[in-house]
Amino acid sequence: MKTKLDYYRIFYETARFSSFSTAAQHLYISQSAISQCIRQLEQDLNAQLFVRSRRGVTLTKEGLLLFQKVENAIQAIEQGETLLARLHHLDSGSLIIAAGDTITGHFLLPYLEQFHAAYPGIHIEMANSYSYHMLQCVKEGKAELAFVNLPVTDEELCIQPCLEIHDIFVCGPDHPKKASYSWEEMAQEPLILLEKNSTSRHALDEQFQKHYISLQPKIEIAAHELLLRFASIHLGVSCVVEEFSKESLQKGLVQKMNLTPPLPARHIGCAYLRHNPLSLPAQAFLALIRQGTNQC
Repeated sequence: MKTKLDYYRIFYETARFSSFSTAAQHLYISQSAISQCIRQLEQDLNAQLFVRSRRGVTLTKEGLLLFQKVENAIQAIEQGETLLARLHHLDSGSLIIAAGDTITGHFLLPYLEQFHAAYPGIHIEMANSYSYHMLQCVKEGKAELAFVNLPVTDEELCIQPCLEIHDIFVCGPDHPKKASYSWEEMAQEPLILLEKNSTSRHALDEQFQKHYISLQPKIEIAAHELLLRFASIHLGVSCVVEEFSKESLQKGLVQKMNLTPPLPARHIGCAYLRHNPLSLPAQAFLALIRQGTNQC
């Protein structure tokens, strides 16, 4: 670029108003400064841009050609500034979240509702799969945030706990049960568990293996809701997340079977790229969750 960008703004305003004095008032600079900048621009471009008269100034052919290009450029810059301002105030933009059905339905849904009510201009998209694939979505730029069952580790990602959860065993309302069960006794029940490729199932197997117990479930399924449903109709004993099963427990559709000692607490966590700054919509969404859980 042969000259300063500010000179083109001065040229644009002068041409728009056909007046040095009006341009000077609009830009809050002196008329002499306007004249000096135009002379410098004409010198840099080796072209006369204006014809001066008592009634003001008019563009030459060269000046008109330059004005058309400068006008397009300045309008593009102003549009960019407007878009950035809207994004800063969360009036526009998008947020892509990766999360499974269970976490979305039992944990994220109220926060999604709050976020949409507060920022209706932000377009929300959801990606759904197993934890491993959702973490891949973040690393490949297909999602900005992933909410997954912990524990998971990945050096490329920052993973923050958001909600403490507790795994419990439940059975149907008519299933005979004791006051408490040892881990060995629970392993002998007709178990209904999540599939092995889930993070929750892996964590459960790992805990029982620490007690030298291998779990051999009667049924393996993919959905948390089906764990509750199958237990409620006496197909077996399911391992579920207590925080996501409150309604079924309160209605008496299933009953808790006390494990002694109980399974250790786990967490749902949020994962995002470690070295990439979060967008403003993502920051706002996480702020809502922090307010609601005092975590994450």
